[in-house]
Amino acid sequence: MSEAALALDGITKVYNSGKPSEIKVLQGVSLSVAAGEVVALVAPSGAGKSTLLHIAGLLDSADGGSVAIGGEDVTALGDRRRTAMRRAKVGFIYQFHHLLPEFNALENIILPQLANGTGAGAAEGRALDLLKRVGLEARADHRPAALSGGEQQRVAFCRALANGPGLLLADEPTGNLDPATSDIVFGVLMDLVRDTGLAAVIATHNLELAARMDRTVRLEAGRIV
Repeated sequence: MSEAALALDGITKVYNSGKPSEIKVLQGVSLSVAAGEVVALVAPSGAGKSTLLHIAGLLDSADGGSVAIGGEDVTALGDRRRTAMRRAKVGFIYQFHHLLPEFNALENIILPQLANGTGAGAAEGRALDLLKRVGLEARADHRPAALSGGEQQRVAFCRALANGPGLLLADEPTGNLDPATSDIVFGVLMDLVRDTGLAAVIATHNLELAARMDRTVRLEAGRIV
């Protein structure tokens, strides 16, 4: 049996530890996601889903428990190794696209590849291929301000997958779009994930979107229920 793409074991996170205002955000969360599996993370606001995604993607550190990505324990990695692991192995998508406004769609997808050591020619070819997959090859030279909200988010999807990660983490990836656009863009995201065979954890409030994924995990009061 292959290693899980993501394995969280007993994750805890506390803010203001030891103080009267102590907040236990995560209380012993364990979650395993297999390669090719798409998991919906459903939680009310303030339940800790963003914190959990940040810990899973090495943007934040847990106070207890362990994190493994692709079978490698990454819990105690130093900052430099965490950055390298995150850049090569993890893709992030947020509710807002966070594209660099001074660069066009193609350049926004090329840049993370260059930062990961990919040659310019290969990076451009990969970026063009991803844009074709989401139907935006004709918009490659457009800057974010010239793209619609749905187009901006599709470019953000491509950027997240530019370095060929094994794990995708998405925090309300269609939450900033109207319902009709959200449905279309989510379909594009699911096609991308299925085509590449990566594991994905997608946080959403939309139960209809959650039902289109392989499994739903609910987070309440810092625990998976």
